[in-house]
Amino acid sequence: MLNDRDPRSRENSAEPALVVLAAGLGSRYGSLKQIDQFGPNGETIVDYALFDAIKAGFNKIVFVIRENIESEFKEIFLPNLSPHVEVDYVFQELEDLLPGWSVPEGREKPWGTAHAVWTCREKVKEPFAIVNADDFYGRSSLSLIYNHLCHLDNNVLNACLIGYSLENTLSDHGRVSRGICKVSENGFLQEIVEKTDIYKGNDTSAYYEESGNRYPLTGKETVSMNLMGFTSPVFDILEQGFIDFFHHNFYNLKAEYFIPGVLDDVRKRGVNVPVINSAETWFGVTYQEDKPIAQKAINRLIEQGIYNNRLWN
Repeated sequence: MLNDRDPRSRENSAEPALVVLAAGLGSRYGSLKQIDQFGPNGETIVDYALFDAIKAGFNKIVFVIRENIESEFKEIFLPNLSPHVEVDYVFQELEDLLPGWSVPEGREKPWGTAHAVWTCREKVKEPFAIVNADDFYGRSSLSLIYNHLCHLDNNVLNACLIGYSLENTLSDHGRVSRGICKVSENGFLQEIVEKTDIYKGNDTSAYYEESGNRYPLTGKETVSMNLMGFTSPVFDILEQGFIDFFHHNFYNLKAEYFIPGVLDDVRKRGVNVPVINSAETWFGVTYQEDKPIAQKAINRLIEQGIYNNRLWN
C-alpha cells in the first residue's frame, strides 16, 4: 500500500483527515493553478502534497472546490486517490452562508480561507490538517503535522502550525500574502498577523505595504503557509468568527476571512499552539512566471529519487 504507516491505538484520538483548499480563482495566476500540470506526466502541485500526505499516514482527504470545476476535479484526482484513501469534497460558493443571509450586491471575491475550511463542517469530525492546493510543503512537513495530530484529544479544542522561514516563501515575480508569526522561546505561537502585500527588496530583505506605507522585514520571520492543524471543535469558532466578519465587512467587497486569524483566535482562548518548524524548502505558484521554477524544483526531486517520474505508479 502507498500508506505504509502501522495503525496505532490512541486513547481519545482519531485518525486525522487532510483538508485541501482548492477553490481559489487564480486571478493573479491567470488560470486554475490547482489543476494546472507541473510534473513530467501531468501531475499537479497538489498531487505531490497528497502523495506525501498518504505516505505520512493520512487516510481521508476532503477537497474544498467550486462546483464549476467538479468534473475536472473528479477526472484528475479520483482515479489516483481512490485506491489508497477515502476521498470526499465540498463546494465553497459565495452563497454558502448562514440561514437568512444574502450575498452583498457586487460581491464577487470568495470569502477567504477560513470560510473555505468552515464549508467542511459536515464532512470533518476528526482532527485535521489543511493545505493549499498550489503549495509544495515537503514530505517531512506532512509527517510532522500528522504525527502531532494523532496524539490530540478531538474532544478538546487544540491546534498546531508548521512554520517556514519567510525568505524561503517569496515569489520573484510579485507580491504575496503571508501570516507572520511571533513565537515564544518554548516554541508556542504568540501572535499571527496576515500581511497581504509582501515582496522582495533589492537585496536579501523583504517589505510589506499597508495603508500606503512601506515597512521592512528581515526575511527570517517565521510564517504560516496555511499548513496547520485543528481538532474539530474549531468549527464552532470558525462559525462565530464568520458571523463577526460578515457583519463588520458587509460593505467591504474585497475583505476575506483568513484562517491564520482563526489560529490566533484559538491561541487567545488559552490554547498553547505549538509552532513546528520544518526544514523543508517550500515552493508554490502565485504568478505564471513561478511555474517554470516549480517545475524545475519538482524535476530536481525526481532526479534525487524522492519521487518517481510517474508519481502514482
